[in-house]
Amino acid sequence: MFLEPHFKGQRSGWIEVICGCMFSGKTEELIRRLRRAKIAEMKLEIFKPRIDTRYDESSIVSHDTSALLAIPAEHSSRLLKLDPEVKVVGVDEAQFFDSDLPAVCQQLALQGVRVIVAGLDMDYRGIPFGPMPYLLAIAEYVTKVHAICVHCGNLATHSYRLVDGDTVVLLGEKEQYEPRCRACYHMGNILRLK
Repeated sequence: MFLEPHFKGQRSGWIEVICGCMFSGKTEELIRRLRRAKIAEMKLEIFKPRIDTRYDESSIVSHDTSALLAIPAEHSSRLLKLDPEVKVVGVDEAQFFDSDLPAVCQQLALQGVRVIVAGLDMDYRGIPFGPMPYLLAIAEYVTKVHAICVHCGNLATHSYRLVDGDTVVLLGEKEQYEPRCRACYHMGNILRLK
């Protein structure tokens, strides 16, 4: 038997967060979910922070070179300027967005949009990064992906910075960062301080 929703025309939206350290496959998983939405013929929009130009200025690109076109955004408010037909919104590198991103995602979900966000959960210091802790708190679905520690082979949860400097945002790749497990991450920081 089919049950009618409580409110006619009610649409269901939600927030999904994909998080983890660098090289854990966050963007790869985001692209996989967005491609499935495309196969289902759902209208979607993809956003990335304007400052992230590592691989491409107008695409999200995973380390395995999978890519999808995206809109570079200066501020999270840009996400609200959607075609009303959009059912799915993808956001990559969410940690680089402003602190309004969680409220924007919340608003989109309340409008019936499926919002899929990917980003680093911690910065190189092991501290929750940008708007990510707030997104993790309000999301209906959270997926934590892991890389492999380059030192011991255990699951990596931390992004270890290989170069000196204390600026939190340092766009980089394997020359600047490597994935490490908790123990190898802390051991590296202890050795660095000596």
